[in-house]
Amino acid sequence: MSGTPDATAVTAPHAWIVASASADRVEIWGLSPTERLRRCLERAGCRPIQVLEAGDAASPPHEGPCVVARADRIYDERLVDALAKAPGTMLVDDAEGPARGAPVAACVEAERFGEALEWLRQGRSGVPPGLRGVAPRELAGGYIALLRKFEPAYLYPARPEDAREVEARTFDAAYKGSTDLVTKWLWPRPARAATRWLARRGVEPNTVTVASWVLAIAAGWLFAVGSFGPGLVLAWLMTFLDTVDGKLARVTLRSSQFGHVLDHSLDLIHPPFWWFAWGWGIGAPFAPETWIVVAGYLVGRLEEGIFLLAFSIEIHCWRPIDGLFRTITARRNPNLLLLSVGTLGGRPDLGLAMVALWTVVSLGFHLVRIAQALAARARGKEVRPWDEAAPPPLRPSGAQVEA
Repeated sequence: MSGTPDATAVTAPHAWIVASASADRVEIWGLSPTERLRRCLERAGCRPIQVLEAGDAASPPHEGPCVVARADRIYDERLVDALAKAPGTMLVDDAEGPARGAPVAACVEAERFGEALEWLRQGRSGVPPGLRGVAPRELAGGYIALLRKFEPAYLYPARPEDAREVEARTFDAAYKGSTDLVTKWLWPRPARAATRWLARRGVEPNTVTVASWVLAIAAGWLFAVGSFGPGLVLAWLMTFLDTVDGKLARVTLRSSQFGHVLDHSLDLIHPPFWWFAWGWGIGAPFAPETWIVVAGYLVGRLEEGIFLLAFSIEIHCWRPIDGLFRTITARRNPNLLLLSVGTLGGRPDLGLAMVALWTVVSLGFHLVRIAQALAARARGKEVRPWDEAAPPPLRPSGAQVEA
């Protein structure tokens, strides 16, 4: 309807960052705490965002929600997003020590902005009357459906001596809980080093994804011409970069819808072309094993889609056995392991035959799990992720507040 104001523009919170000179000597994934917080606020829909140095005055709007946050903390993005949607709330530090109970950020209506700003600047404990104080794990839910895992929201002090620990925690938080054995156990350490190197040089995540596309195409071509060894080298490098690009996007707060499409379209498209190229390279493009692997990939994705459509969760998340089987199911990396074994043994054709056999086993396992889930629902049981209600582990989240 013409003349109707844009609701988003009306309700989008204004935001202020209370700068900290000492905290900004810390660098997390190539970003200062102030810049990390600015990106979090921007992604939470806050406009405009202003940085307040010591003594700076602020002019809040006449009405509407306002977010103000101290820059001497490293915030989980989920905390900032949840806070921006909860006027009348102060986020309080729940760590043991002198800072316990001290507010570090607030979302208030415009008329209470000045009071909240002074409260945060002075590092007072408790919250002003009429506002609600919440701890990190109360403000943001712990289950992350996109990453298939339970991960309590973090809040850390911005201190140089904690920088590596914070980077480790934020990197771990960006990792999927349910994935293949290579990604889960082999890639994390080198991927963290590569992510740190790229982040400190300002490399964009989409640049890494584009490199993955190039490697995927080159590996497929090498498979098709029978150059399996070099092709596998490029394929494994591609899988490594496929791990790095998502982590780089999440830890530097640069993930975007375009990057998501660019990355996930590659993940979906290239495997069947690799398997067909492998069959072509061994001179058996139309052999049963080639088509079992190619068609099996498509059927496997269909099984996952059916489970997701029926139960609104991923098939790998239902029970611990599903998460365990995800580490070895007939997806790209486990298949590459079998192909690598066959190639090292001088039998790339046998490698493809092993992948075909394992594909049939994996399809059968998931078919049984779909049937069991349907039977469970028919008996009145809810089909939900097994770790959705897991108790959050105790972790440090703060220290002495800098007044």
